[in-house]
Amino acid sequence: MSDNLVLACPHCHGMNRVPSARLAAQPNCGHCHKPLFTGHPVALGVDHFTAHADRSELPLLVDFWAPWCGPCQMMAPHFERAAAMLEPQVRLAKVDTQVEPTLGQRHGIRSIPTLVLLRQGREIARQSGAMDANGIVRWTRQHLGA
Repeated sequence: MSDNLVLACPHCHGMNRVPSARLAAQPNCGHCHKPLFTGHPVALGVDHFTAHADRSELPLLVDFWAPWCGPCQMMAPHFERAAAMLEPQVRLAKVDTQVEPTLGQRHGIRSIPTLVLLRQGREIARQSGAMDANGIVRWTRQHLGA
């Protein structure tokens, strides 16, 4: 990581430049003044996906899911716990493929739940099927080389 990271706010989706050393110091957004890290996944739609996936320098772990999917519902609390364990090194996001089919199609989602790990718009890794919180954290760190 460089000395400064550009990252998107989970609230207003504005872009922020934050010194790497300050990531753990609970920085606030320069636009809306809310915390840049909440310990919870951010729900993303097509309007704000690019800010977090392409423009942000923070790796993005996306859970592609749907409300009718049983395994997705089982994994949801685990993904929530993983967000608290992985932030501020990784931003976690959820994309409801029923509401946002364009994002599912763009990323070639064929089954859900599917986790896609992105770094500045490029896919690093993909995993289909439900996982527990420790599995999500281990899988993410393994693919980021942490």
